[in-house]
Amino acid sequence: MARAESGTSFGPIKQIDGGVLNVGYVEAGPSDGPAVLLLHGWPYDIHSYADVAPMLASRGYRAIVPYLRGYGTTHFLSDESPRNGEQAALAVDATALMDALGIERATVAGFDWGARTADIVAALWPERCSGLVSVSGYLIGSQEAGKVPLRPEAELQWWYQYYFATERGRAGYDEYRRDFAKLIWRTASPKWDFDDATFERSAASLDNPDHVAIAIHNYRWRLGVAEGESEYDELEERLAVAPEIIVPTITLEGDANGAPHPDPSVYAGKFSGRYEHRTIEGGIGHNLPQEAPEAFAKAVIDVDTD
Repeated sequence: MARAESGTSFGPIKQIDGGVLNVGYVEAGPSDGPAVLLLHGWPYDIHSYADVAPMLASRGYRAIVPYLRGYGTTHFLSDESPRNGEQAALAVDATALMDALGIERATVAGFDWGARTADIVAALWPERCSGLVSVSGYLIGSQEAGKVPLRPEAELQWWYQYYFATERGRAGYDEYRRDFAKLIWRTASPKWDFDDATFERSAASLDNPDHVAIAIHNYRWRLGVAEGESEYDELEERLAVAPEIIVPTITLEGDANGAPHPDPSVYAGKFSGRYEHRTIEGGIGHNLPQEAPEAFAKAVIDVDTD
């Protein structure tokens, strides 16, 4: 694809009630175009898709990019709602947003937390998905799987998960969230030469008052040191068996991803529908849609093509 002019910002943020949230989101493209839900990860935000969204819009797609719970202008409708970061809750958020926008089916696409959320939507509600694009492949997990120890070299990559399991880690992340996020950006994408302005555009979303609580709960839940909400128990039971994904899928991986990620051979068998894996070369790290927007947009278009 031809590269669009580099995006630095979106148009005005829209807000809509969906599920337990009032969701902040941006969209590009015709309102009657095929929908694409673009989901960001931690500690990033909607600007990961600042170039991807206009590329898709130029091809007639309706690209929707929401702030996840705990980011940007997304906020809970009730002060009493638990600040829950478990995987099923984020997936329900995605379908609730689709319902609120009147979207029956969409291509779901993402990286990091966003890829896991997209995987779950495709696995549990395939009738809502016309296709899936997932960076680092199959990321659905469970608390039981989280109890299995890894080799020391692999555990070292998850240092922040263990840091977040402590009160010191929660307090440290709260106080130094920008420094923390910049460190993650650099280690997860060691060859991405992003500038301060690019970082600050996304880092502002971490000022959300629920951000720290959501991020900490996400990682504590994975280790089994924090409980989820009972209303998601049935969904988590279904996810714990690592269900196959039947919708058309393209998985992507950057050739310089410095974040923990599985080898593509490990998860290829989890996709039983039309499936392709692509390794994106050129020093591409963890934040693949922002580092290689043409490749990401092309995957969205190709997965939607029979």
